[in-house]
Amino acid sequence: MTASSDHTPVEVVEYTDPLCPWAWGSEPVFRGLREALGGRVRWRRVYCILFDHEDDPAPDPAAETAWYTRYVEDISGHTRAPRPYRLSRVAASSWPASLVAKAAEAQGPEVAERVLRRLRESVFVLGEPADSAALALGVVQGVPGLDVDRLARDAASDDVLRKVAEDRAEARRPVRAVLSVRAASPHPGAAKETPDGGHRYALPTLLVRSAAGVRAVPGWRPYEEYAAALDALGAGLPEHSARPSVETALTRHRSLTEPELTLLTDGGQPPGTAVRIDTAGGRLWLHPEEAVTHPATRSGPGAAR
Repeated sequence: MTASSDHTPVEVVEYTDPLCPWAWGSEPVFRGLREALGGRVRWRRVYCILFDHEDDPAPDPAAETAWYTRYVEDISGHTRAPRPYRLSRVAASSWPASLVAKAAEAQGPEVAERVLRRLRESVFVLGEPADSAALALGVVQGVPGLDVDRLARDAASDDVLRKVAEDRAEARRPVRAVLSVRAASPHPGAAKETPDGGHRYALPTLLVRSAAGVRAVPGWRPYEEYAAALDALGAGLPEHSARPSVETALTRHRSLTEPELTLLTDGGQPPGTAVRIDTAGGRLWLHPEEAVTHPATRSGPGAAR
C-alpha cells in the first residue's frame, strides 16, 4: 500500500477482496495509479468479505465450481488477467485471506503488497483459493521481509479481527452515488444488495476523498476515469512520466501479468532470468528470487517454463 503522511489532504479508499476476480483484473491499473501518485495521497484498503460466513452453502459444490469457473473465464476475457487451468472450488470464505492481508500491513507497505498479491494469485494462478488460515499463511511463505510467525499471531489476534470486521461494515455503507450506476463497462459497479436488505460496494470500487468532495469510481474502469477523479479532487497525476524497464518493474513488483507489462513498463521483453508461468488466461512473469519460494513453480499445470 502506498505510504504517506497522515496529513495528506487526499485519501483513496480501495474496496476490495483478495479473492475477487474483478479486483484481480484491476491490478494493472491500480498498480499504475499508485506508482504515478508516488505517495502523495493516503491509499487505504478496505476488505469487504466477498465470500462471507452468512452465505448459504451450495447444494451442489461441483456445479457451483463449474459455473464459477465460467464466470472467471468471462471476466478474464475482459481484463486479460491470468486464470487457472483448473479451479479446485469456489472459496468457502474471504475471512482468512482478508485477516492475513490486514495483518501484513503491520510489517510495512512492501510486505503488505506482496502478501496481498500472493493471496490473489492463490485463486487466479494456482486455482486453490486461500480460504483457510493454513492456506493463506502457506501461500505467502517466502515473501521477502515477511515474518511469518508474527503474521500468524497478528492474523489470529482480536485487534486484526476487529479491523477486518470494521472493513466489512464500512463496505456495507456505500455512498449514494454507487447505488445506481450506468456505464459502458462490462462491470459498471453498482452497489450489490446484501442478504439483510442493505448494500455493499461492488468490487473493486475506488473512493477518492478530499476537502473538495468525494468521487466514487466503481467497477472495472480505464485508467483515465480514475485519473479524472483524482484530478477533480486535487491529486492530479503527472501528464508524462517515463515507464521503467521490465527488469526494473519486475524487481519492484516481483510478479507481472501480461497487461501489467503493457501498462507499467517500457514494453520491452522480460529478462532471460525471469521465470514464466503459463495460465489459461495468459502468462505471469516472476522475478527469479520470487520464483524460488512461489507456489506456482511447483510441478503441474501452470508450472514454471
